Amino acid sequence: MALAADQDLVLHARNISRRYGAVTALADASLTLRRGEVMGLVGDNGAGKSTLLKVLSGAVIPDGGTIEVEGAPVDFRRPTDALAAGIETVYQDLALVDTMSAVQNVYLGREELSTNPFLKALNIVNDRGMRARSREVLAELGVGIQSVNVSVKGMSGGQRQCLAIARALLWGRSIVILDEPTAALGVRESQQVLDLIGRLREHGVSVILVSHNMQQLHTVADRVTVMRLGRSVAVRDIADVTAQDIVGLITGAIPADVPTPEDTETLVS
Repeated sequence: MALAADQDLVLHARNISRRYGAVTALADASLTLRRGEVMGLVGDNGAGKSTLLKVLSGAVIPDGGTIEVEGAPVDFRRPTDALAAGIETVYQDLALVDTMSAVQNVYLGREELSTNPFLKALNIVNDRGMRARSREVLAELGVGIQSVNVSVKGMSGGQRQCLAIARALLWGRSIVILDEPTAALGVRESQQVLDLIGRLREHGVSVILVSHNMQQLHTVADRVTVMRLGRSVAVRDIADVTAQDIVGLITGAIPADVPTPEDTETLVS
């Protein structure tokens, strides 16, 4: 796969670092994301994936490095900054409220006020408009939910995950970050989520997908970024590597593009 031109990059994070006291969570992490691309992000526990996601979502302020969105430098100081830049993150806990309906969860914290001036002055929300837009997005993505008025509590794990992703698409039309979206799902529901990720790509949405499932990455990802010890050590086109290759890059059995201190110590010894 040819290297994307600069104008095709929607996200470029360079040399991101983050320390917590004596602990280095990120030492030199970099990631590029093309328009309409699914980028897999992999690494062992403690590799720095979660910290990098938090930096990109504005939840953690890095100690160093730069981030560009659509070619423009950004400085995320809080999650709302990332949201304003068009980046939505779906964490493993989904952040859904079980006692609320699907439409209430989609618009949670972003409720639209009525278009009627009098009702708007009374802070009355536009229930009809929000239901219509929710149905439109769910239908656009092929998410099978019986009604946007049903409680989230009665939904399956796959439906809940798809609802969270649909909410992300509604608010973040540029970039969606998915943190282990199929970790707690069965085979059938996992496939529903993978199909949904494919549809995000078709809509021109760029996706960062964190996953430990190499088979699923080969199914849906275009490229994969490998992290180790807080560093981005390799980027590969998914078509050019096997699952064993990726595991080898994660563990260090296969030499990385960017050596870590651990690799250097091994060479010296």
